[in-house]
Amino acid sequence: MNNIFFLLVLASTLFSGIAPKSISLFNGRDLSGWHIDVPEMDKDPNVKSPFIVRDGKLVSLGTPNGHLITDKTYKNYVLELEYRFAAEPGNCGVLVHASTPRALYSMFPKSIEVQMMHENAGDFWCIVEDISVPDMESRRGPKEEWGITEGKQRRIVNLTDGSEKPLGEWNKMKIECLGSSIKVWVNDELVNQGFNSTAEEGHIALQAEGSEVEFRKVELTPIKSKKQSWR
Repeated sequence: MNNIFFLLVLASTLFSGIAPKSISLFNGRDLSGWHIDVPEMDKDPNVKSPFIVRDGKLVSLGTPNGHLITDKTYKNYVLELEYRFAAEPGNCGVLVHASTPRALYSMFPKSIEVQMMHENAGDFWCIVEDISVPDMESRRGPKEEWGITEGKQRRIVNLTDGSEKPLGEWNKMKIECLGSSIKVWVNDELVNQGFNSTAEEGHIALQAEGSEVEFRKVELTPIKSKKQSWR
């Protein structure tokens, strides 16, 4: 009996060593662990935050425009989100490797955006950081127009159409950030992958950018080695 108990303990220890524990970034009650950066709230103290908790969900009301940003920074992880546009289709996004606040258009933090805009989920947007993808010119436009600041071609379109659920249904998004590479899945379909990112760590941010979006899951799993990357 003692030998069996020892083996069970050993197996449990070994298993726990290769299975990193997931971290829920949203506790379902409040916005602990996050801070809000909304320029209009600086100008007028009566302006209400576009980020609230409602019925156990994290909600971006869409306006005024701004970002909800993790207090901590992260590197080498898989981020899993479940989200939906509850009313009208529109725009939103999740930013990875976010750093300098209001670096673009006096609002967007320096980062790589993974687009959530309805029917465009999985696009990359370069926000004073950059990333490369296969077939770069066909997906980003003429090379002379590329850039990471105002007026430049910052959008890199995703690999596929039709991965999103109908309006009102819940979508799953997975973002793997490993070293200088970023991969994106929408509803278990690989929709984008990039390499040579100019940033490899930073805050994570959710946008308020015009449309109401509900989040019921925001979960991060650290990657301890390349063998543990998402498949």
